[in-house]
Amino acid sequence: MSDDDPVSVRRARPADADAVAAFTRDTWGERHGDYVPDAFPRWVEADDPDRRTFVVTLPPEAVADAVEGDPAADPNLVDGRRVVGCIQGVLLSEWEAWGQAIRVDPAARGFGVSRHLSRAVFDWARERGATVCRNMVFSWNVAGLGQSRAVGFDPCTEFRFLQPSPDAEATPDLPVAGVAADDPDPDAAWSFWTDSDAREHLRGLSMDAEETWALSALTREELAAAAAADRLLTVRDGGVAGMSYRSYTHEREAADGSDAERITEAIYGVAAWRDAEAAAALLSEIARDAAAAGADRTRVLVAETVGVVSDAAAARVPVSDEPDFVMAADLTDPAVGRIRDDDA
Repeated sequence: MSDDDPVSVRRARPADADAVAAFTRDTWGERHGDYVPDAFPRWVEADDPDRRTFVVTLPPEAVADAVEGDPAADPNLVDGRRVVGCIQGVLLSEWEAWGQAIRVDPAARGFGVSRHLSRAVFDWARERGATVCRNMVFSWNVAGLGQSRAVGFDPCTEFRFLQPSPDAEATPDLPVAGVAADDPDPDAAWSFWTDSDAREHLRGLSMDAEETWALSALTREELAAAAAADRLLTVRDGGVAGMSYRSYTHEREAADGSDAERITEAIYGVAAWRDAEAAAALLSEIARDAAAAGADRTRVLVAETVGVVSDAAAARVPVSDEPDFVMAADLTDPAVGRIRDDDA
């Protein structure tokens, strides 16, 4: 960073919310809405040692061409500077960090804002003991993929969501162990997971149990906790032929076209199976489990492979339209996140 760099990075404040909302309302135009305007105030209020929200600011004269009238009268100024970028970092475990919601005001392009934001999260995560920081980018967001690579993230994995409809009458064709049958063995499920192609493809990741829309390394302890709470599901064909677990349920706004204002969604951290028959049985058991949990919808994370997606299609289970990508930055490399003078 050069001495005359106009970019400033600081911890976010409640007063930044209106400015952030102003440049994030139309992030992707009409195709997809952006959750940041609603989430940002909650994030700032919830900041603690394990989560931190940052913003970048510029002096008003730096973006004068993008502001009508007097730059000093810009409504997006906070303490005399224009808020032009935001990001949140979350510590998911002792060694895993997650970066999300990096947004840059189009008026501030060319100032290296995304690099400054990413470096802030990387440095914060390193201070908290993290050795890796991951993020998620929708596969259609080509600009976001390029931005992630430019700031220090490398390709990690890709996944897709399955969406079996909750069905209390669903009947798996294979023996199952779960809430409606014998107690599943978490060690057997863990053994199946560790030897599965799904684990190799997903680099051991599953939906995080605490942070929505984040992925972290699945642990044996997490499967044991799921078993103790009647949330672990396995199917058997001789030995274990498939496994999944209900990570959590949560309420969210209903999608357009739904009569209900809010729905309950059951999130299954990951699903893995041996073959198409086991897939059909496991997804049927997930449908029954979701109904027992009172869910209106489901979301099941699976590896994005031709075999997995076609197994789900053969079982007539809805599949999300597009995959999502996970990127990872190696925080043990001091060069990751470094800002050069020509990046400022």
